[in-house]
Amino acid sequence: MHPLYSKRAIGPVYSLDRAHEDSRDRAAGNHCYDRVAGGRMRIATPDPRPGSRPATFERLRRLPLVGRAMDWGLGPAAVSPATQRAGARIAGLKATESVCPYCAVGCGQVVYTRAGKLVDIEGNPRSPINQGTLCPKGSASRQLIQQPGRLSKVRYRRPGGTEFEDLDLEQAMDMIAERVIASREAGWQDVDHHGWRVDRTLAFAHLGGATLDNEENYLIKKLYTAMGAVQIENQARI
Repeated sequence: MHPLYSKRAIGPVYSLDRAHEDSRDRAAGNHCYDRVAGGRMRIATPDPRPGSRPATFERLRRLPLVGRAMDWGLGPAAVSPATQRAGARIAGLKATESVCPYCAVGCGQVVYTRAGKLVDIEGNPRSPINQGTLCPKGSASRQLIQQPGRLSKVRYRRPGGTEFEDLDLEQAMDMIAERVIASREAGWQDVDHHGWRVDRTLAFAHLGGATLDNEENYLIKKLYTAMGAVQIENQARI
Protein backbone atom coordinates (compact mmCIF):
# COMPACT_ATOMS: atom_id res chain seq x y z
CA MET A 1 0.00 0.00 0.00
CA HIS A 2 1.26 3.47 -0.84
CA PRO A 3 2.86 5.28 2.14
CA LEU A 4 0.66 8.33 1.55
CA TYR A 5 -2.52 6.28 1.34
CA SER A 6 -4.51 6.49 4.53
CA LYS A 7 -6.79 3.83 6.00
CA ARG A 8 -8.15 5.93 8.82
CA ALA A 9 -11.71 4.79 9.55
CA ILE A 10 -13.12 8.25 10.23
CA GLY A 11 -16.45 7.34 8.69
CA PRO A 12 -17.43 3.89 7.48
CA VAL A 13 -15.08 1.01 8.06
CA TYR A 14 -12.42 0.71 5.38
CA SER A 15 -13.33 -2.38 3.37
CA LEU A 16 -11.13 -4.81 1.50
CA ASP A 17 -13.12 -4.22 -1.71
CA ARG A 18 -12.37 -0.52 -1.58
CA ALA A 19 -8.70 -1.31 -0.99
CA HIS A 20 -8.65 -3.44 -4.15
CA GLU A 21 -10.46 -0.73 -6.09
CA ASP A 22 -7.97 1.93 -5.09
CA SER A 23 -5.09 -0.41 -5.80
CA ARG A 24 -6.38 -0.75 -9.38
CA ASP A 25 -6.59 3.05 -9.59
CA ARG A 26 -2.99 3.42 -8.57
CA ALA A 27 -1.84 0.69 -10.94
CA ALA A 28 -3.60 2.51 -13.78
CA GLY A 29 -1.78 5.73 -12.89
CA ASN A 30 -4.83 7.39 -11.39
CA HIS A 31 -4.84 9.47 -8.24
CA CYS A 32 -5.18 7.91 -4.82
CA TYR A 33 -8.25 8.59 -2.72
CA ASP A 34 -8.77 8.51 1.00
CA ARG A 35 -12.09 7.12 2.15
CA VAL A 36 -13.55 9.64 4.58
CA ALA A 37 -17.16 9.43 5.77
CA GLY A 38 -18.27 7.46 2.73
CA GLY A 39 -16.74 9.93 0.24
CA ARG A 40 -13.44 10.10 -1.54
CA MET A 41 -10.77 12.75 -0.82
CA ARG A 42 -8.27 13.17 -3.63
CA ILE A 43 -4.58 12.71 -2.82
CA ALA A 44 -2.03 13.44 -5.49
CA THR A 45 -0.01 10.41 -6.46
CA PRO A 46 3.70 11.18 -6.10
CA ASP A 47 6.23 10.15 -8.69
CA PRO A 48 7.25 6.58 -7.80
CA ARG A 49 10.86 7.21 -8.84
CA PRO A 50 12.96 8.02 -5.75
CA GLY A 51 14.41 11.53 -5.84
CA SER A 52 12.43 12.50 -8.94
CA ARG A 53 10.95 15.93 -9.47
CA PRO A 54 7.25 16.66 -9.99
CA ALA A 55 6.00 16.20 -13.55
CA THR A 56 5.11 19.90 -13.79
CA PHE A 57 8.69 20.85 -13.02
CA GLU A 58 9.98 18.39 -15.59
CA ARG A 59 7.71 19.87 -18.28
CA LEU A 60 8.99 23.36 -17.52
CA ARG A 61 12.58 22.17 -17.78
CA ARG A 62 11.92 20.97 -21.32
CA LEU A 63 11.04 24.50 -22.48
CA PRO A 64 13.85 26.10 -24.58
CA LEU A 65 14.68 29.15 -22.43
CA VAL A 66 12.82 28.59 -19.17
CA GLY A 67 14.27 25.14 -18.83
CA ARG A 68 17.86 26.39 -19.04
CA ALA A 69 17.15 29.04 -16.42
CA MET A 70 15.54 26.49 -14.09
CA ASP A 71 18.48 24.12 -14.56
CA TRP A 72 21.09 26.62 -13.38
CA GLY A 73 23.05 25.09 -10.54
CA LEU A 74 21.40 21.68 -11.00
CA GLY A 75 22.30 18.47 -12.78
CA PRO A 76 25.21 18.16 -15.22
CA ALA A 77 25.30 21.93 -15.75
CA ALA A 78 26.54 22.37 -12.17
CA VAL A 79 29.63 20.21 -12.69
CA SER A 80 32.78 22.10 -13.62
CA PRO A 81 35.23 20.68 -16.18
CA ALA A 82 37.79 20.18 -13.41
CA THR A 83 35.29 18.11 -11.42
CA GLN A 84 34.45 16.03 -14.49
CA ARG A 85 38.14 15.25 -15.04
CA ALA A 86 38.78 14.43 -11.38
CA GLY A 87 38.48 10.82 -10.32
CA ALA A 88 37.22 9.34 -7.12
CA ARG A 89 39.28 10.11 -4.05
CA ILE A 90 39.71 6.42 -3.25
CA ALA A 91 40.28 5.23 -6.83
CA GLY A 92 43.19 2.78 -7.06
CA LEU A 93 43.62 2.53 -3.28
CA LYS A 94 43.83 -0.66 -1.26
CA ALA A 95 40.84 -1.04 1.05
CA THR A 96 41.24 -2.90 4.33
CA GLU A 97 38.43 -3.49 6.79
CA SER A 98 39.25 -2.59 10.38
CA VAL A 99 37.66 -1.57 13.69
CA CYS A 100 37.70 1.91 15.18
CA PRO A 101 40.29 2.07 18.00
CA TYR A 102 38.31 4.41 20.23
CA CYS A 103 35.29 3.50 22.36
CA ALA A 104 33.97 0.00 23.01
CA VAL A 105 31.16 0.29 20.43
CA GLY A 106 33.40 -1.34 17.82
CA CYS A 107 32.39 0.61 14.70
CA GLY A 108 33.67 -0.81 11.43
CA GLN A 109 36.11 1.19 9.35
CA VAL A 110 37.56 0.95 5.87
CA VAL A 111 41.23 1.95 5.78
CA TYR A 112 42.54 3.11 2.39
CA THR A 113 46.26 2.90 1.71
CA ARG A 114 48.57 3.50 -1.23
CA ALA A 115 51.93 1.72 -1.27
CA GLY A 116 51.62 1.08 2.46
CA LYS A 117 50.87 4.72 3.29
CA LEU A 118 47.61 5.66 4.97
CA VAL A 119 45.43 7.87 2.77
CA ASP A 120 41.94 7.87 4.24
CA ILE A 121 39.68 6.18 6.80
CA GLU A 122 35.92 5.96 6.36
CA GLY A 123 33.04 4.13 8.02
CA ASN A 124 32.35 0.63 6.80
CA PRO A 125 28.83 0.42 5.32
CA ARG A 126 28.92 -3.38 5.74
CA SER A 127 29.24 -3.11 9.51
CA PRO A 128 25.97 -3.88 11.32
CA ILE A 129 27.08 -1.64 14.19
CA ASN A 130 27.60 1.74 12.52
CA GLN A 131 26.46 1.04 8.93
CA GLY A 132 29.07 3.38 7.44
CA THR A 133 28.80 6.20 9.97
CA LEU A 134 31.53 7.39 12.32
CA CYS A 135 31.60 9.82 15.21
CA PRO A 136 33.97 12.83 15.03
CA LYS A 137 36.72 10.91 16.84
CA GLY A 138 36.35 7.89 14.60
CA SER A 139 36.38 10.08 11.50
CA ALA A 140 39.60 11.72 12.68
CA SER A 141 41.34 8.50 13.71
CA ARG A 142 43.81 8.96 10.87
CA GLN A 143 45.39 11.65 13.02
CA LEU A 144 46.57 8.95 15.40
CA ILE A 145 49.30 8.35 12.82
CA GLN A 146 49.51 11.46 10.68
CA GLN A 147 48.95 14.22 13.26
CA PRO A 148 51.97 16.58 13.03
CA GLY A 149 51.58 17.49 16.71
CA ARG A 150 51.70 13.89 17.89
CA LEU A 151 54.38 13.33 20.52
CA SER A 152 57.13 10.97 19.36
CA LYS A 153 59.20 11.10 22.57
CA VAL A 154 58.48 10.45 26.22
CA ARG A 155 57.95 13.67 28.18
CA TYR A 156 59.03 13.40 31.82
CA ARG A 157 58.93 15.86 34.68
CA ARG A 158 60.92 14.84 37.73
CA PRO A 159 59.48 15.17 41.25
CA GLY A 160 59.72 18.83 42.20
CA GLY A 161 60.73 19.81 38.69
CA THR A 162 59.24 22.68 36.71
CA GLU A 163 60.20 21.62 33.19
CA PHE A 164 59.58 18.56 31.06
CA GLU A 165 62.50 16.66 29.61
CA ASP A 166 62.69 14.16 26.78
CA LEU A 167 63.47 10.52 27.56
CA ASP A 168 64.18 7.57 25.33
CA LEU A 169 61.44 4.97 25.25
CA GLU A 170 63.76 2.26 26.62
CA GLN A 171 64.75 4.42 29.59
CA ALA A 172 61.12 5.29 30.34
CA MET A 173 60.05 1.62 30.19
CA ASP A 174 62.85 0.67 32.60
CA MET A 175 61.74 3.38 35.02
CA ILE A 176 58.14 2.13 34.89
CA ALA A 177 59.21 -1.49 35.50
CA GLU A 178 61.38 -0.51 38.47
CA ARG A 179 58.55 1.44 40.09
CA VAL A 180 56.01 -1.32 39.53
CA ILE A 181 58.30 -3.86 41.20
CA ALA A 182 59.02 -1.51 44.09
CA SER A 183 55.32 -0.79 44.64
CA ARG A 184 54.49 -4.50 44.50
CA GLU A 185 57.07 -5.37 47.13
CA ALA A 186 56.12 -2.47 49.39
CA GLY A 187 52.39 -3.22 49.26
CA TRP A 188 52.41 -7.01 49.14
CA GLN A 189 49.95 -8.88 51.37
CA ASP A 190 50.32 -12.53 52.29
CA VAL A 191 47.21 -12.57 54.44
CA ASP A 192 44.37 -10.11 55.00
CA HIS A 193 43.12 -8.74 58.31
CA HIS A 194 41.11 -11.93 58.87
CA GLY A 195 44.24 -14.04 58.55
CA TRP A 196 43.14 -15.54 55.23
CA ARG A 197 45.76 -16.23 52.58
CA VAL A 198 45.40 -13.70 49.73
CA ASP A 199 48.86 -13.24 48.08
CA ARG A 200 47.99 -9.90 46.52
CA THR A 201 48.99 -6.28 46.31
CA LEU A 202 46.77 -3.23 46.56
CA ALA A 203 49.62 -0.86 45.77
CA PHE A 204 48.70 -0.42 42.11
CA ALA A 205 45.80 -0.96 39.75
CA HIS A 206 45.19 -0.92 36.04
CA LEU A 207 42.56 1.04 34.14
CA GLY A 208 42.46 0.09 30.48
CA GLY A 209 41.29 2.33 27.67
CA ALA A 210 38.84 1.56 24.88
CA THR A 211 41.64 1.73 22.30
CA LEU A 212 42.92 -1.62 23.59
CA ASP A 213 41.97 -4.59 21.45
CA ASN A 214 41.05 -8.06 22.71
CA GLU A 215 44.60 -9.41 22.43
CA GLU A 216 46.06 -6.52 24.44
CA ASN A 217 43.38 -6.84 27.10
CA TYR A 218 44.10 -10.55 27.42
CA LEU A 219 47.84 -9.97 27.93
CA ILE A 220 47.26 -7.09 30.37
CA LYS A 221 44.85 -9.15 32.48
CA LYS A 222 47.23 -12.09 32.52
CA LEU A 223 50.23 -9.91 33.46
CA TYR A 224 48.54 -7.96 36.25
CA THR A 225 46.92 -11.06 37.71
CA ALA A 226 50.31 -12.78 37.79
CA MET A 227 51.74 -9.78 39.63
CA GLY A 228 49.02 -10.05 42.26
CA ALA A 229 46.97 -7.02 41.29
CA VAL A 230 43.30 -7.02 42.21
CA GLN A 231 41.95 -3.78 40.74
CA ILE A 232 41.94 -4.46 37.00
CA GLU A 233 39.31 -2.54 35.04
CA ASN A 234 38.52 -1.00 31.69
CA GLN A 235 37.01 2.42 31.18
CA ALA A 236 34.40 0.97 28.82
CA ARG A 237 32.68 -0.69 31.83
CA ILE A 238 32.66 2.42 33.99
